[in-house]
Amino acid sequence: MDAISLVGLRETPISVDEVLAAVGDPRAGGTAFFIGTVRDHDHGRAVSRLAYSAHPRAEADMRRVMEKVAADTAGEGRPVWRVAALHRVGDLEIGDTAVVVAAAAGHRDEAFDACRRLIDDIKAEVPIWKHQEFTDGRSEWVGAE
Repeated sequence: MDAISLVGLRETPISVDEVLAAVGDPRAGGTAFFIGTVRDHDHGRAVSRLAYSAHPRAEADMRRVMEKVAADTAGEGRPVWRVAALHRVGDLEIGDTAVVVAAAAGHRDEAFDACRRLIDDIKAEVPIWKHQEFTDGRSEWVGAE
């Protein structure tokens, strides 16, 4: 069975229930989630809204990251059974869910470790860019270096 149960970029709101259902596995004793939301500030500046854009290969890169996380645990005797990741693209408002990642494993330590690695590696390796608009009228791109 493929450990990747759900991966995608969405212009519509993300359902945490959908992600929870996707990582359900009878072998799992622990499931960890990270839910990233749009906050109203960044580095001391008030944010009014933001938009996410993604390169056409972003979903394939997300899958590659997820495959690596799952594969790295497979040989350790306590594998991560299921992983899932969804990321929003398009215009988002303050409080909207921007990203959800989850990992289900036999034990909580593996689930927490895999979940943290999923979000960190997705942010570092997947070409998704954030355009923030501030209440003072200025804006900036994040992740587009």
